[in-house]
Amino acid sequence: MSTQHIWAQALLDPARAVPSGLTTWNHSDPARRLAVHRNNVVVSLVDALAQTFPVTQQLVGEDFFRAMVQVFVRAHPPRTRMLAQYGDALPGFIAQFSHAAGLPYLADVAQLETLRLQALHAADATPMDPAAIATLLQDAEALPSLRWQLAPSLHLLRSPHAAVSVWAAHHADSDIPLEQVDLAQAESALVFRSRLDVMVLQADTGMATLVEHFLDHAALGEAINHALRADSAFDLSQALALLIRHELLVSAQAA
Repeated sequence: MSTQHIWAQALLDPARAVPSGLTTWNHSDPARRLAVHRNNVVVSLVDALAQTFPVTQQLVGEDFFRAMVQVFVRAHPPRTRMLAQYGDALPGFIAQFSHAAGLPYLADVAQLETLRLQALHAADATPMDPAAIATLLQDAEALPSLRWQLAPSLHLLRSPHAAVSVWAAHHADSDIPLEQVDLAQAESALVFRSRLDVMVLQADTGMATLVEHFLDHAALGEAINHALRADSAFDLSQALALLIRHELLVSAQAA
């Protein structure tokens, strides 16, 4: 085990012994000095996660959130120096965290906040020209085999709970009273960056299914079939219009 790994474990695990050879300049107790550093490291990581997951924290309260993510931090230390991107594994951790079992939608709300962060930091991409898209849509013979590439910032959330409405209800500009949200209602959302803003748009079952298969690189004809099986009222024209309006179509290639 490398010295760096030993120190990383010692910083995050208070049960571990002080690494051998540790001394202090003023001959104070190395264990006490290390304890200070341990606390600073954990507090810094918890603070970073609180910035990324504000609604998740609101749902459980600050004390519960900080206690929960302290456990997470020790099990999942950062893998990058960019703390703004730390926390991708938190939703999965919450889903398995027994003390949060009473809020079954909590992990999906955290996942939505993770996707917002990923959308914010996603690569830029030049959207297709609407005229070029219109030309492709007019070729009825080739159209079903086209594979559409979506903007890198576009992510899809699918939840068996009303995670999108719960998240939205915790914003100051929301007109959704939380007490009116049917928590058992499945919801989906498109999460993407529009210029400098991150958008969260609720999507019906057909739209979510279409985007899901686009993200899996399915051809248009296959994606449409899946969308219609998921929702017989699916409207392709409306779905494509939404993707075009938000500049989420980047390219199209024949299968």
